[in-house]
Order: sequence, then structure tokens, then C-alpha cells
Amino acid sequence: MAAVGTEILIDVWQRLLADPRKSWVLFEHGTCVVLTAPNGELAEQATEILKKFGPAHAGSSAGDFGVIDLKDAEGWVVTGHHNDVLTYVGPDESEVQSEVAVGLFGRAKRHRDGTELHIVHVEDRRGPADPA
Repeated sequence: MAAVGTEILIDVWQRLLADPRKSWVLFEHGTCVVLTAPNGELAEQATEILKKFGPAHAGSSAGDFGVIDLKDAEGWVVTGHHNDVLTYVGPDESEVQSEVAVGLFGRAKRHRDGTELHIVHVEDRRGPADPA
């Protein structure tokens, strides 16, 4: 089981989130917060979302997850109870590659990101302000 490096994570998310209008913030363990309505400081906005929706609480909606098998990259994206909080799990990270094992691993990564809150990349795709 090898952790995915930051450069690989940035590359994967840039491919997966190809929409030029979507800004996003990447956290250390592979969790990405997509900012559909970016407002002000992106890192601050993403941190607030992940602080609230990152930590997993078993038995609540915060423990729920879904697994998406990727077509544009190797590995999976694990979803949670917030549509814009996504966690990447690389093909070498999970020893067992069943949906449940990958989902639990991704949820654990999201939990770490939601409690440690360490940003490694900000992708600001907001266009220049319209001239008045």
C-alpha cells in the first residue's frame, strides 16, 4: 500500500475536473473540495466545507460513501455526504479492491483530511473580473 504523491494527485484531479469553470482545493490525503460557487478566499471556503463534511461519523450520513470507478484515470473516487467533497484512492493504495474496501479506505482518507485540514494545492479557475 503506497500513498499517492501530491504531484500525481494534482494531475489526476486536473484530468477529472476538466471543466474550466470549476475551482477546487486539494488536501494532503487526496480529498478534493470542488467550489461550485467560489466566493472570496478559496482555501478558506474549502477548509470550512471539509471541516464540516470531512470527518466520518459511523451510523450517520457522515459515514456514508459511494465509489466511482474512474474511466479517465486509474483508481477510484469515493464520494460522501456532500456532493462536492471527493476523495481519490489510487490503484496501489487499497490492498483489497472491492467497492466496500475502497470506500472505507477513501472515507478514512477523507476523515484525516477533514481533521488535519492540510491544503496542498488550490486550482483557481475564476476568470478575471468583468470590467465595470
